[in-house]
Amino acid sequence: MRTQLTKLSTIAFVLIFLLSASTALLAQSSDQRTNLQIYGSALQYNGELENQFFESNRLEWGGGLNLNRYISPSFDAGLHLTYGGAESYLSNTDNFDAHIGTAMLALRLKLYGNVLKEDAFIGPYLQIAGGGAWTNTEAVAGGTMLEDDKFITAAAKGGAGIRFRFSDAVSAFIETNYMITGQDKFDGQFTGKNDRFFMHNVGLGFNLGSATDTDGDGVPDRRDDCPDTPTGVQVDKRGCPIDTDGDGVPDYQDQCPTETGTAATQGCPDRDSDGVADKDDQCPDQAGTAAMQGCPDSDGDGVADPQDQCPDTPTGVQVDANGCPMDKDGDGVSDNEDLCPNTPGTAANRGCPDLDAETLRLMEEKVRFEFDQARVQDSYKQLLDSIVTALEKYPEHVLLIKGHADYIGSEEYNQALSESRAQAVKDYLIERGVQNPDRLVTRGYGETQPLVQVNQRLSRRRTEEARAQNRRVGFEMNTPDMQLNIE
Repeated sequence: MRTQLTKLSTIAFVLIFLLSASTALLAQSSDQRTNLQIYGSALQYNGELENQFFESNRLEWGGGLNLNRYISPSFDAGLHLTYGGAESYLSNTDNFDAHIGTAMLALRLKLYGNVLKEDAFIGPYLQIAGGGAWTNTEAVAGGTMLEDDKFITAAAKGGAGIRFRFSDAVSAFIETNYMITGQDKFDGQFTGKNDRFFMHNVGLGFNLGSATDTDGDGVPDRRDDCPDTPTGVQVDKRGCPIDTDGDGVPDYQDQCPTETGTAATQGCPDRDSDGVADKDDQCPDQAGTAAMQGCPDSDGDGVADPQDQCPDTPTGVQVDANGCPMDKDGDGVSDNEDLCPNTPGTAANRGCPDLDAETLRLMEEKVRFEFDQARVQDSYKQLLDSIVTALEKYPEHVLLIKGHADYIGSEEYNQALSESRAQAVKDYLIERGVQNPDRLVTRGYGETQPLVQVNQRLSRRRTEEARAQNRRVGFEMNTPDMQLNIE
């Protein structure tokens, strides 16, 4: 029997060596809760015939199988099954050879659950177990051969061990337990204390099942600091995406994985800290804006300083491709200062053209009205048509239409009459198609600005001709800034 058990022990140690050398295999954890242990088991007897405890040359080998279940970081529960032998042969008159099998329920206190890390290489533990033992013993007592005695008895054990973790799924262990039994007849002697044994176990443990790995990166969730890593992303031993340059931006999101950068620039360097990566920055040493490809725009006109030929353009002014104020009519006066931006003019007139001689002459003409009337007479319609033509020639100028009355009547009446005469002229001009009628401004001056002074002591008949000169509408054309003689 001893020879067979020695062979089993040798095979167990060979298995330990081969499995521990394999890096492809994955000790019991919260991820893999079921653990199977296969081991060689040796018993040392202590009874009436002798005490084999602590004698290394008195080992009787067998084997065993444990099925353990993870309960918490501190405790495992298990079913422990062993089969082995014990013997004592000191004389021909007193000796025994027993075959012993045990089945026990065990509770293990793991010092590597709280005191040490769960995945530490060395994991000490304590355990207790209770159950039964089946025995078949051949014994000689006092020179008398006893018949083969088969019996079942209660048994319990307690001990300590060390687990050696090779990977997430494979471990080795060695442990020693003190086993007490409910019988004293293992050795064929019936007069002393119940027989006791040291049980030494050494073997391998295998975690069954696979660890939970939500993101499928090869790192179990229990050890994964980044459990939501996208599929296919290369990770480190902590389960987090690789960050080659250590800038906090993982390689799979880093557009410059070998250069230290910032999250704002997707992992690329940004020397001027303007939020535009150097690789995309046209001015990498000057803080700018993304809209300007990393270059500054001092006047905020939408043209980057390196291309801006007018870098001090006032805010809000429309500019051309060179950053200079627009000059649509090409008269040298920028639109922001040009009162007539659509008509070429002169700087002296702030971009507006000078009035030609014909227009100036027209501005001297007057439209006369009948006494106490505000109706435009047909004889003046040709004059007004010429003014319409002049307004078309100067589409951005303003025309002041000034109405007047003679002194006959009250001041209030004459004021209203002069305003009506100016409005009548405006209405005719609009009827004739004047563009942008808002530039036609009317004012009434009543009797306050007579063209001809009249002696009011004379009769109306004698002053009719002079008064007719004062019943009029005059004109004034000027630039759009309303620089008109309104008073």
